[in-house]
Amino acid sequence: MADLIYVANTSLDGYTEDRDGKFDWADPSEEYFSFITDIIRATRTHLYGRRMYETMMVWETDPSLAMESPLMRDFAEVWQTANKIVYSRTLETISTRKTQLERTFDPEAIRQLKKTTENDILIGGPELAAHAFRAGLIDECHLFLIPILVGGGKPALPDNVRLDLDLLDEHRFSDGTVFVRYQARQRRTT
Repeated sequence: MADLIYVANTSLDGYTEDRDGKFDWADPSEEYFSFITDIIRATRTHLYGRRMYETMMVWETDPSLAMESPLMRDFAEVWQTANKIVYSRTLETISTRKTQLERTFDPEAIRQLKKTTENDILIGGPELAAHAFRAGLIDECHLFLIPILVGGGKPALPDNVRLDLDLLDEHRFSDGTVFVRYQARQRRTT
């Protein structure tokens, strides 16, 4: 049975994007980039909302990114290898291989996916993850705390959700970013 893992870059004050919709302040160092690639390597299926998918699809649609460095090539290969499910009511077409489009987020379908998949599943994007949090589907949160206050924007975590967590791991990067890995206490109640 797979775990559903929410992975997010967040400012110290809890936002994935600032008020202008920008996240350039979250550009990873090489050390951090290598670390997150290893996390993503362990997953074989990624769940995305439209905006996160459109942000991430460049790892397949823009080959010049992979040519910038061995680290970026490794990340591109890992990302392209994963199966992707995109949840969107407005997206017309998919631009990447190994990708399927779903119009609605169905918690029961995710429960079944978790039961029938051996490798952990990544969920990216705070809006889609909010649906999974509210449905009690999130098993772990992997947060990268970026040392910046942006003063507002898109929250990394949903409102009106209470979930007790146990700290499993933490890692400090030389650029001041801190990784924290939490496990949901109610995990695997499905």
